Amino acid sequence: MAHTRMWRLRHLVTRFVNPVTRLFAGWAPGFGVLTYRGRKTGKVYHTPINVFRRGDEYIFVLTYGSDAEWVKNVLAAGGCRIRTRGRDVSLTQPDLTVDPARSLAPAPMRFIGRLGNVTEFIRMRPEHLSVRPS
Repeated sequence: MAHTRMWRLRHLVTRFVNPVTRLFAGWAPGFGVLTYRGRKTGKVYHTPINVFRRGDEYIFVLTYGSDAEWVKNVLAAGGCRIRTRGRDVSLTQPDLTVDPARSLAPAPMRFIGRLGNVTEFIRMRPEHLSVRPS
């Protein structure tokens, strides 16, 4: 998959922006802190991320595309945990979705996604709702 326009900024964001974002991402609307385990190292990671609800699904904007390590780790594990709006939720059934129209995201995120050439998303469901309708 081609990298997004944001790809080159990922190391800068990881090092300087994420530590600050992590302070509020667990309770702020449109954000969450993803907790997952590295598929090679077994290390537990806590990554602040944009997340939105659409019905029973949690939608993650893949700002850096599906090549990001957290994406590979969550897909390999088949799920993760997220703290969003002050609640902890176990998520399962990650579904990598390509959406060039960005219709899965709210309008402001569609505009930002267009600027960054972001077209990939992951959809997941809470563990207690693990059966995805056809």
